[in-house]
Amino acid sequence: MAPRDDATADIRFYYGIGAFMIVVYGGAIAAAVLLDLAVVDRRLVPLTVGFLLFMLVYFVSISVQRLEPSDA
Repeated sequence: MAPRDDATADIRFYYGIGAFMIVVYGGAIAAAVLLDLAVVDRRLVPLTVGFLLFMLVYFVSISVQRLEPSDA
């Protein structure tokens, strides 16, 4: 495997981890709603907005890393 292939595989892995984190967060919120474990009201909105902003920065940083020249 060439070094460029390793870098591409790493970036795909990071994207996969980000998608997995979104699925886990969504599943936790859905479980809390369905099982009446938490009251879902306006208090959950800032938490969700903060999480989505974090994920946006995460994905943007991965995309910026793809634009950097490789040291091959």
